[in-house]
Amino acid sequence: MTVHFDCTQCGKCCHNLRLTLSVDEAIVWAGRGHTVQLLAEALPWVSEPDPADPQALHQRDRSFPAISGSVPFRIAVTLVAYHNGPCPHLLPDMRCGNYAGRPRICRIYPLESRPFTAMSPENRLCPPEAWASELPVLERDGAIADPEAARIVADHRQAVLAGVPVLAKACEALGLSSAAFANEGLAVHMPEPLVLSETLRGARDGGEEPAEARPWTLVTNRRPTLTMLTDAGCDAALIRQGPGYLGSFPDEP
Repeated sequence: MTVHFDCTQCGKCCHNLRLTLSVDEAIVWAGRGHTVQLLAEALPWVSEPDPADPQALHQRDRSFPAISGSVPFRIAVTLVAYHNGPCPHLLPDMRCGNYAGRPRICRIYPLESRPFTAMSPENRLCPPEAWASELPVLERDGAIADPEAARIVADHRQAVLAGVPVLAKACEALGLSSAAFANEGLAVHMPEPLVLSETLRGARDGGEEPAEARPWTLVTNRRPTLTMLTDAGCDAALIRQGPGYLGSFPDEP
C-alpha cells in the first residue's frame, strides 16, 4: 500500500498533545519553563525474553528493572512535551516559531515513532486533503519513502532507548515510584519544569545507575486488577482517571 501526504498547516498536530521527547530534548523544553510529563508503566518481568523475539527485546531495552512487593517488573518511562491547547511555539498563522529547534517527533509527524507499530492515517489529526493521492509518497508498503525522514525516525528511536538509564537515575532523584500496570494506562508525573530539566541534566552527565531494582507501587483504576496484583504479592493501589493517571478503561465504582 502506498500512502501519500503533504502538510496542510492546519495546526491540529500542535494542539492538546503529548509529544515524545528524548532526554536532551526534554532538558531544553523543560529548561524553557514548558511542561514535560513522565508517563510510567510497569511491565511484568518473570524471565528474560527469547533472543528471537524482537518485540520482547524492545520491551526490555525501553525499560529498567524494578520490584513491586516481591514481584519483579520493568518500568518504562516516556518523556512527553505536554501542552493543553496550542503549543507555546505555535504562531497565529499556524507556523512553528521554533521550527529550526523543534523536537524530532515534530519533524517526523505523521510518521510513526514507535517500532512494531504501523502508521495509520485514521489515527492522525491531519485532514482528508492531506492524504490525497496526487501528493508526495510518505510510505510505500510500510517503508518510509524519504531517506532523511527515515533517518530522523531511526535517530528518535535510538535516542529514546539511550535515555533509559538516565530516566532510571532521574526517577530515583525525583522520588518517583508509581507506575500503571502495563496495557491498562499510564501514571503521570509532572515535576516543576526547571527542577526536571536540572535533574535530567545531572542524571545524564554524572552519577551511577541504581545498584538494585527499586521498589515501585503499581496503580490501576480496575478493582479486579488491584486484587490480582495484591494477591500476587505486589504493592498496588487504586487510582482514578485524572491529572495523575491516564487509564485505558473507565473508572470502576
